[in-house]
Formats: sequence, structure tokens, C-alpha cells
Amino acid sequence: MLDIFRGLKSLIKISHVHIDTAVFRLHYSLTVILLISFSLIVTTRQYVGNPIDCIHSKDLPEDVLNTYCWIHSTYTITAAYRKREGFEVPFLGVDNSKSHPETERKEYRYYQWVCFMLFLQAILFYTPRWLWKGWEGGKIHALMMDLDIGLCSEVEKKQKKKMLLDYLWENLRFHNWWAYRYYLCEVLALLNVIGQMFLMNRFFDGAFLTFGIDVLRFLESDQEDRVDPMIYVFPRMTKCTFYKYGVSGEVERHDAVCILPLNVVNEKIYVFLWFWFLFLGVLSFITVLYRIVIIFSPRTRVYLLRLRFRLVRRDAVETIVRRSKVGDWFLLYMLGENLDTVIYRDVMHELANKLASRHHHSIASEGDRNEHDFRGDGKTIFQRGETWRFIPLCQRWKDEQPSTAFASCSRYERVVAPTGAICMGWCDNNRVKDKLPACLATHSRKHFAKI
Repeated sequence: MLDIFRGLKSLIKISHVHIDTAVFRLHYSLTVILLISFSLIVTTRQYVGNPIDCIHSKDLPEDVLNTYCWIHSTYTITAAYRKREGFEVPFLGVDNSKSHPETERKEYRYYQWVCFMLFLQAILFYTPRWLWKGWEGGKIHALMMDLDIGLCSEVEKKQKKKMLLDYLWENLRFHNWWAYRYYLCEVLALLNVIGQMFLMNRFFDGAFLTFGIDVLRFLESDQEDRVDPMIYVFPRMTKCTFYKYGVSGEVERHDAVCILPLNVVNEKIYVFLWFWFLFLGVLSFITVLYRIVIIFSPRTRVYLLRLRFRLVRRDAVETIVRRSKVGDWFLLYMLGENLDTVIYRDVMHELANKLASRHHHSIASEGDRNEHDFRGDGKTIFQRGETWRFIPLCQRWKDEQPSTAFASCSRYERVVAPTGAICMGWCDNNRVKDKLPACLATHSRKHFAKI
């Protein structure tokens, strides 16, 4: 048994390179290990021990009756659960079959399939991980270049940082589909948890969706009035009907009482799984909402990077987020989870500096063409070297504005603020963003203030 559990470590190998989040790892690591362990426990008890033992008359061979009742479903009488055990019935759910119609029978067809179902559940939980591992393609591990170890020389470290920076620079804004595939896997993980609850409900004939709640109610109710839901779903003793020809050639009916020892283990497993699936489903739902916020809120992306990687300057984070997309943010976040913190800080600062330099270079190339004549009528409003800020500006240009609008504003930053003042947004961006030159030309010098 111990050798079997040792093999689980090699079966579910968790790499030191993190390509996903902690909640996602709960699905394919801890949950899969639990399900496979439960499956092995049930399998061992099922095929090594005796999974069913039926009390029978002497004229029936023991192995024949046990095999028959194991292959065919056993049943209980639902009305017998409301009778007193030891007085009216020998055991809850067990009563004289002839005095009750077949409509009051509850059959248990799942008993011999539990170990296979647990293994199937493990496969389903691992499927989103398998998809993401294929789509990720080893990108994060390749970009790390052993920079997480920190044992390479300074020269080698510098070369590897430059290679990483060059990749990020050349492929910036091209990682959205890569990140969206991971987000899709997180959604699949959530759908898998929800789907498995309904799958188990079908497997147990509609008794699993409220199973955990029923157990809690049972524990809180009075002993005289309560019916154990675990006994109802996982009975220890059931009935089995066996037919055979008698001496006279007529069909004889033999009712046997069968003990199901595996249900003692099964009930514990599925009580735990019900609460674990509930916990995992809530976490996964929160994760999906969290991803939606990240996709539509650049400010949240800035906050999360600053919260997780405090060595990186805020202005560097803001520059990178403002000039990149959500896919780039996800790649940078995952790199930060794996790289040495100092190396990650250096890479982020250098990337932010390159982005800022490219931004100001594009401003200069556009602004030098008409550095002094900004009104279009041959008259100079600003002198070279002066720094001005347009007063009727209500807020900074928001990150979520279209890139064309941001470029339109940035094009004139060289004249409005030659020393590098921040490009501000207009109160009514939709009206002004495409007519910025004409709008500025209509304002007199009194609308500007020297700073």
C-alpha cells in the first residue's frame, strides 16, 4: 500500500516552474492526488478483501450468491427507514420485500463502480492542466534561462537578462491569445467542478447535490426524529433477491441480506468530496471574477504588480502597464513568480526605461517638424525650452483610451511640454482626440499657464 502512494509523487509531478496560479494548482495537484488515492483505497478493499457478504440459506452456494448480488444491484425499502431499528426492522432500510411494492425499492447500482468513477473524476480535474501545459509550450521556463537559481556568473547573468529584455521588447503586445488560453482553462476548471457535482448527483440517483447539507442537518437534529442521510445513500446492509429452479421445476425466490463493507469508506470519501468541491468551486468562481476585473481594469493590474513585487518602482509599473496589453501583464506576472526578485526588478526597470525612451523619441520626431509654429498660421505661441501645461484638463489620459488617441495627444507633447511634462487628457476625449491641432489653435495664450 505504501509503495502505491509513493508512486503518486511521480505520477503528479509538480514542477518548480510555476506556469499557473495557486487556485488552478489545487485542481490538478491536490485534488487529483486525493481522487487517485481514494480510488486506490476503494480498489484495494474491493479486490483484495470481500466487497460483499450475503446471508443465505444452506441450499445456495455462498460464492454464487455473493457474485450474483455483487454483479446485480442490491436494494433497500424506503419505508423501512422510518421504522425503529432493532424493534420493527433488523436494520434501517431492510424489511420484508413481499409486504412492500416494488415502487418503494431504492436500488444501489453504483457500488461496484465507485473506484472507476473516482479515477474518471481525477482525469477530468487534470484535463484543464493538460490543455494549458500544451498551449503554454514551455514559454516561461525558456524565458527564465535559470535566472531563478542565481548561481550563474555576473557576465552570464547580464547576457541572459539582455536576452529576456530583448524578447519582451520585441514581442510586447503579442501575448493576449496566450494569456486568454490560460483564462479559458481557469473557466474550464470552474465548469468542471460544477459539472462534477451534477455528475455525482446522477451517479447517486439524485442524492448528492444536497448531500453535505443533509449531513449537517442530521448532525443538528434530535436523535429520535432524524434519518441518517449517509445510511440512506451509502447503506451498510441491503437486500438481494435471487431466483433459481426448485426440485419441481418451478422458479423459487430467495431473499438474502447483504452487508456492504465498502460503504463505510465510501460515505467518508464523498462527504469530504462534497465540501471540497464546494470550497474549490467558490475559489474558482472568485478567480474567474478576478480575471474579468484584470482584463478590463489597467489600474488593477498596476496595483497587483505593485502589491506582489514591491521592489519594482511604481512609475515603472505604470509605464509598462500603460504601454502593454493584458497578455503582457500576465507574462510579466508569471515571470515575477519564478525569477529572482532582484533580477526581475532590473528587467522591469530596464523595460520601462526603453518604453519611456521610445515614447519620447516618437514625440520628438513628430514635434521637430514644426516646433514653434503650433497654431498653423505662422505665429509662434511657445518658445523653445519653455514648459507649459494646458489648464482646462480634467484628468490624466486614461490607460483604457484607444492607442490612436494617446498617440494624438503625445504628438504635441514636444511643444506643449518640451521638457517632458506628462501628456494630459481632455475632458471630452471623444470630441477632441481627432481634432487636437485645430482645438489648440483656437485657444489663446491666456488658456496656458507657465509652470
